[in-house]
Amino acid sequence: MKIRFDGAIVVEGKSDVQFLESFIDSEFIITNGSEVSRETIDYISSLSKIKKVIVLTDPDSPGKRIRDVLDNNIKGLYHAFLQKDQCIKKHKVGVAESNKQHVLECLESLLSNEDTQIGTLTMPDLYALGLTGKEDSKDKRIKIMRKLHIGYGNAKTLLKRLNSLAISYEELEKMIEDI
Repeated sequence: MKIRFDGAIVVEGKSDVQFLESFIDSEFIITNGSEVSRETIDYISSLSKIKKVIVLTDPDSPGKRIRDVLDNNIKGLYHAFLQKDQCIKKHKVGVAESNKQHVLECLESLLSNEDTQIGTLTMPDLYALGLTGKEDSKDKRIKIMRKLHIGYGNAKTLLKRLNSLAISYEELEKMIEDI
């Protein structure tokens, strides 16, 4: 049985749609690679005013570029992040190379691109917790971002995403202890 999603999911290509349609009933929008057309941006922008639009791109540089292009042009989008090591088959990285379980998990952990900052964490907090400025900071950031299904990023990206999720200092400290 397919899972019904009343919004739309933005992906990079036809193989992503074919894979996702096997278990999700939704509208899919294809960007046709990282050069997102003005027409596609306009359509997604209009649609995002009436439906929830989720961006689910490959966990690679072109996927990040698509997210950035869409974020710079459209407010009100939601992002779902797949982990790169969960999306590799035959030396290819992508949504279509993932599996149903990983996709459904990442669709449960959405981040909005709205400018509203909910949390109160600061960069000095990340430093105090060893998530920046230390030799093992990158490894700790990766583990936290994987645990939360919020994609990969540097300390600034992590801070933005943690605040978007309203993660408190205490919650973050507990996560670090657990990893």
